Amino acid sequence: MTSDRHNIRMTRQRQVILEELRKFMHHPSAEEIYEVVRRRLPRISLGTVYRNLEVLSELGEIRKLEFGGTIKRFDGDPEDHYHIRCNLCDRVDNVPMPHLEDIETRIHLETDYRIIGHRLEFFGLCPECSRNMISPGLKKLNKNN
Repeated sequence: MTSDRHNIRMTRQRQVILEELRKFMHHPSAEEIYEVVRRRLPRISLGTVYRNLEVLSELGEIRKLEFGGTIKRFDGDPEDHYHIRCNLCDRVDNVPMPHLEDIETRIHLETDYRIIGHRLEFFGLCPECSRNMISPGLKKLNKNN
């Protein structure tokens, strides 16, 4: 099987990586994907997983998530959507809101830039980290919200 967009074959390794990534409910790192994939392909290397994740990202089959200074994460859902990241544990979740396509049109009309996409990043504390806070000041802040 080949991808029409780039004439790149969908190898068995790529197919297994894609299948396993799409099973995750969160947004795993390459190392987490590697641990799961090697159960099906014991001889696969971490480098091969990294390379194939890059290819799948370039093909538009998955999304590579790069948040400032943290490990890359991968998302099996290539559709436009937003994410929220925990500042303490680096957990990444989807944000349940529609993609703001009209904002791209407005910016284009105001600036005459040809908009090719946008990234909106949310960050904060996940529910688990919020519950486990030990700083009295942060606990107080948490109770008020």
